[in-house]
Amino acid sequence: MASVASAAATKQRRRPIEQKGSTIDQTILSPGTVSINVQGAFIVDEDPSRPPTPTEDGVQHDTDIRLPNHKAVVSHVALDIGGSLAKLVYFSQEPDSKDLGGRLNFLKFETGNIDQCLGFVKRLQDEYHTQNGSKSGNMSIMATGGGAYKFYDEMKKVLGVEVLREDEMDCLIMGLDFFITEIPREVFTYCDADPMRFEEARADIYPYLLVNIGSGVSMIKVSDRRKFERIGGTSLGGGTLWGLLSLLTGARTFDDMLKMAEVGDNGTVDMLVGDIYGTDYGKIGLKSTTIASSFGKVFKMKRQGENQAEDHGGLSQETLEDGNNISNSQAAFKPEDISRSLLYAVSNNIGQIAYLQSEKHNLGHIYFGGSFIRGHRQTIQTLSYAINFWSKGEKKAYFLRHEGYLGSVGAFLKRQPRNWGRRNSFEEYPVVRPTIQHRED
Repeated sequence: MASVASAAATKQRRRPIEQKGSTIDQTILSPGTVSINVQGAFIVDEDPSRPPTPTEDGVQHDTDIRLPNHKAVVSHVALDIGGSLAKLVYFSQEPDSKDLGGRLNFLKFETGNIDQCLGFVKRLQDEYHTQNGSKSGNMSIMATGGGAYKFYDEMKKVLGVEVLREDEMDCLIMGLDFFITEIPREVFTYCDADPMRFEEARADIYPYLLVNIGSGVSMIKVSDRRKFERIGGTSLGGGTLWGLLSLLTGARTFDDMLKMAEVGDNGTVDMLVGDIYGTDYGKIGLKSTTIASSFGKVFKMKRQGENQAEDHGGLSQETLEDGNNISNSQAAFKPEDISRSLLYAVSNNIGQIAYLQSEKHNLGHIYFGGSFIRGHRQTIQTLSYAINFWSKGEKKAYFLRHEGYLGSVGAFLKRQPRNWGRRNSFEEYPVVRPTIQHRED
């Protein structure tokens, strides 16, 4: 990373935050001394006319949230460090004029590149001192997630300040509540006819179920802002998909795997209802394209390939020991098809468990968050279909445009004073310890 300016411009088709001679330009002062004004907040959509900006390896800058009426400075940044990704949130003012307000910036780094993430934060610190002088004090670092503990000593060493650690479940709920109640066009539902139908920001949100999908999955029942608990989850999450696909395909990053899944055909790998019945099974509501068995065709096709090889002289002992398959049938298992099959398997499993938990606890609203989703259409479609199918249309799956930043936004909000927000939605927000303080992310 050559500079904060170049790193902050990693998002494609995004207006740069900083101009020549200006970095984060008076964006940081003492925390808790100023209320963040979210009146008129909106999500900054990409400008299709602007040429794409090269993305720095390992860093992704997601869509900003503009705060046009917030004119003051903010003195802290927030990190949510999970098992796979580290998510950073910080505030910056608009470069043209202080009167234009500012924006919340959203960046994520692979946790394996935590040095890169901390290097970015260190440059934010350095520019803070350059802009505000030695009397301004230190920039505050808020941190949550398992990495807030795992990398605590390293953060203190690199950044040279005390790192304020916050409970991850508290931050998840606080971040989600903020998005639901304060940010227009953030929450949406999915259907084939209307892939992104936005929900109005509202104050009456409880109770609900949060399904947070990171490396693993946590399911949290939120009764009100003073009461929530982790009621279940599964170890089969984003880390499962990432790990297996790294073994089975040539993809190097999670985004590469999702791109392959977009063009794959799971029907070459999965056994479908149509493969068994030759048509739909309408009596119980199953289409011919419904997956009867994930990877169900693999063994049969592999067996056929081995038989064909035997008919043509057999497999050599060396080939058997290497585990290689020389048949044409085996070559039919394309990385794209495998990616789509496994994506469906993991997503369908999460969707069904989420439905069962919502039934058990009588929860009508199901919010899906976490970096596993990443706005990916097949993932959203599969989770939405699962909730709709099993509930017979009585429940809805809700998604967020910043689904991976619930924890980091919650940690960011921990430094806010009372009466924060349009509807004072975080006035006297209590710190509530959940029954089980564990999140697989």
